[in-house]
Amino acid sequence: MASSEKQPDAFRTIGELASELGVAQHILRYWETKFPQLKPLQRAGNRRYYRPADVALAKRIHRLLGQEGYTVRGVQKLLAEKRESAETAPLPPPPITTPTPASQHGGVDIAKLAALRDRLRSALDG
Repeated sequence: MASSEKQPDAFRTIGELASELGVAQHILRYWETKFPQLKPLQRAGNRRYYRPADVALAKRIHRLLGQEGYTVRGVQKLLAEKRESAETAPLPPPPITTPTPASQHGGVDIAKLAALRDRLRSALDG
């Protein structure tokens, strides 16, 4: 199955991501050494699997370097600033929900988990 046929939240191999971005695989491996935020999962044989957040970050790095004219050093600073501001910014308060039997599964409040997921996603996206 080609990467264009995969679900948006599916993991990508290094070959699929390289093809999607139009760069060589060694470029992605180089970016991993220069941008500590880019950390794909590595399985047996050092096979890399890029999560959706890794794919989004790689696309952003590619755009900043290729289209917006940033240097590697400039992108490093930009990503570090984003990370610092995300760490110091307070998280918004969680929405107040009243658990109902329909929203719970095995004692877990699905609405609270969804709200937490959304807060984490917005904190990571900055």
